[in-house]
Amino acid sequence: MICKVTKKKLKPFMSFGKMPIANGFLKKKNMNKEYFFKMEVGFSRDVSLFQLNDHPKPKMMFNKNYPFFTGSSKSMISHFKEYANWIKKNYLKDKKILMEIGSNDGTFLQNFKKNKIFSIGIEPSANVANLSRKKGINTKNCFFDYKNVKKMKKIHKKTDLICAANAICHIPNIIDLIKSVDCLLNKKGLFIFEEPYLGAMYEKTSYDQIYDEHIFMFSVSSVMKIFKLYNFDLINVVPQKTHGGSMRYVVGRSKQHKINKNVSKFLRIEKRKKIDTIDGCLKFKKQCETSKKKLRNKIYGILKRGKKIAGYAATSKSTTILNYCGINKKHIDFICDTTPNKIGTYSPGTHIPIVSIDHFRKNIPEYTFLFAWNHKNEIFLKEKKILNKTNWFAHVKI
Repeated sequence: MICKVTKKKLKPFMSFGKMPIANGFLKKKNMNKEYFFKMEVGFSRDVSLFQLNDHPKPKMMFNKNYPFFTGSSKSMISHFKEYANWIKKNYLKDKKILMEIGSNDGTFLQNFKKNKIFSIGIEPSANVANLSRKKGINTKNCFFDYKNVKKMKKIHKKTDLICAANAICHIPNIIDLIKSVDCLLNKKGLFIFEEPYLGAMYEKTSYDQIYDEHIFMFSVSSVMKIFKLYNFDLINVVPQKTHGGSMRYVVGRSKQHKINKNVSKFLRIEKRKKIDTIDGCLKFKKQCETSKKKLRNKIYGILKRGKKIAGYAATSKSTTILNYCGINKKHIDFICDTTPNKIGTYSPGTHIPIVSIDHFRKNIPEYTFLFAWNHKNEIFLKEKKILNKTNWFAHVKI
């Protein structure tokens, strides 16, 4: 295993076993052609970086059939509005050019349509990029890499802000990413991005944050160390509730911006909790093994009593839980979801049928496994009529 930043050898500290494409929901005819990879994680002591050893090629994960649309979640629409307003208030003064990496269906960028700035989205999945264009968002359907960035001559070395949300952890060549950011940003420009936070994952034992798309799990320590190698400063961090616990990072060229006290505050917290060392990883491994055992015992106990279990929300996170814990169609009757192109398919690796929400409401089981636990409030509000007709549970505390 080689660190994707330092290029030094790493020893994996944990294996999740064979894992399919997290969002690779299958038609019945394709079950025999399913792709698997060995999902192992390692940790770089030099840059405090938690990372996957191997992963599928990006085009296998992000393509014309990508099933996630940001605008399908009310909570994410609200979050992106807050994110945009925060940027406008703190960092948009006198800014004229804004870019988003992994712009999905344009939910974030549409908050800037009334501002007199040039905005552009970079989105590798054709289906969601097309939806963004229909909203009037300037969107390029390509990967964010140096080869493509060099072609963007109109904004070369002129970009004021580059933003992202749950996208940077998807990019395997992080050195190329920083090179691309460096190519686009002007002297005072800023790179602002949000990612699932390693500290929150450790605290909740939310190992479902680890799947093929999440090549890295960042911390304040790792972001600071990585960008420092390329003459960038981490100038601010702001914790977020999204994705079960995320962190917003603000990065700028070295010695061009005042560093907010939040940075040193979280560095101290991470040092105290050993988030910046291999010790934190080894503790997390033990937590995962305990969590897996408890979940399997709970499910076996429910089935032994003759009760039925269904899953709620066919998420990418559910792929890790089901495959790591060995839970399949023998244990869970079906998983319901609202995404049209998931309904009628089967869960990656475990082949549990994906059905509509209406099917769930008409066939309420005794127990419901909430895979989208990070959207609990939105889901429970939506399902208030049947909320007390089933016993909800998850692999984390809800």
